[in-house]
Amino acid sequence: MAAQHMNVSPNFVARLRRVLVALPLVFAHAHASELSVAAYPSIQAALDANPNCMLFVPAGDYVIKDKICIRGERSGLFGPGRIIQQSDDQPIIEIENANAAEIRDLTLTRPEGKMETRNEGILAIKCRDLVIDNVRVIDNRSRSSVIEIRECKDARISRCLVRNYMRVSIDDRTANKELGYAFNCTDGTGINVTYSTGTLVEGNRVIEDNLVPTPEIKAKHKLGDFVKKNAEKGAIINQQMWDANYTDAWQQGSAIVINAPEANDLTRVIGNHIENAAQGLDIHADHVIVSQNIITNAFIGMKAMHGSRNVLITGNQFVRNSLWAIGLMPGAAANAENFDGGSIISNNIISDFGHGDAHWIWGDERSPIKFDTGQQPDDPPLTDVIITGNLIHCIGKPRYKYAVIIPGGPNAPRGLHFSNNLFHPGTSGVCNTELPP
Repeated sequence: MAAQHMNVSPNFVARLRRVLVALPLVFAHAHASELSVAAYPSIQAALDANPNCMLFVPAGDYVIKDKICIRGERSGLFGPGRIIQQSDDQPIIEIENANAAEIRDLTLTRPEGKMETRNEGILAIKCRDLVIDNVRVIDNRSRSSVIEIRECKDARISRCLVRNYMRVSIDDRTANKELGYAFNCTDGTGINVTYSTGTLVEGNRVIEDNLVPTPEIKAKHKLGDFVKKNAEKGAIINQQMWDANYTDAWQQGSAIVINAPEANDLTRVIGNHIENAAQGLDIHADHVIVSQNIITNAFIGMKAMHGSRNVLITGNQFVRNSLWAIGLMPGAAANAENFDGGSIISNNIISDFGHGDAHWIWGDERSPIKFDTGQQPDDPPLTDVIITGNLIHCIGKPRYKYAVIIPGGPNAPRGLHFSNNLFHPGTSGVCNTELPP
């Protein structure tokens, strides 16, 4: 059959051209009809004058010295503007006691000389149905979190970029008698969800380009060196580290933390990209889905501990991790009512293990999947975990001793069940013990 061609009149083409030319003006008029912060002396003045409204932030730089406070019902900010916080002792945006607040499309940053801070980029406290979407937070280098969700319900953090969130700091553990030391470290957290329920953390990118674990950075900042310690050694620190006045664990912080063992619940961490983190995902919560994330070049891919129960870890990619890729273990916050287990590890791919930037710190005596006993003798054992359909893939000589580590002893993990996995063996084999079916 011959192809048929539509005859289009010149008048139709001319009308179509006029419509296409007019479209940018239509969209510009639509934004102009929105309430805009440009009509006010500051963003905060615009929010104060228009409570319970979403305000448009036009393109351009908005320099602030005090945090922007958002309160009320369906309040928020959206638009292509860039907010620059010049005060290193203030968050950039604080949202508190707000219902259905939204922050969309903005860029938040700090200028040269003010990038290091103790404060957040976005701090949300006691909010319901909060949305943080397509926001870029750049160079908010803090021991705290860049985006922190605290005591919130049904919050959503989606499609955001957090870049360069870490700083050189001191991790002071002297107040904890179980530890009793302080040391130089790199620290910082990209996204932190604490004391919250029903949270969705989806499609975000958390990337650190500034502080990567090189020998030069370690030497420059004396990372790992103790700066203080108590008169008596803490019960859960080993004697060798105490005598050496040094710890290899000077990469602190995590890209994404779900934290508060007996309070955080019903959390989804889905489809995020994490690059160059210390720890990729740090889970201390119940009823968590960790799925479709890519975690590359972290010294720890993820861990779930301190009473993390019913955690589903499925369909993730762990690339170039150095200490372990997936770890489950009890922690000091675990107890008889708050125990670890009832979890599933399925259909994950662990590749290029031991080829990350931190390999020079940890060496080849590690394992891609690690199960462990608790930090304290009375920590209840990890119990009832299904491990199925996972692949540990190695090209060339492995840079790990065993693919899986399972400790022994009275508090050893119980009820581990392995099936349909493909684990390339390490230099000493697949596992330090027989894998239970």
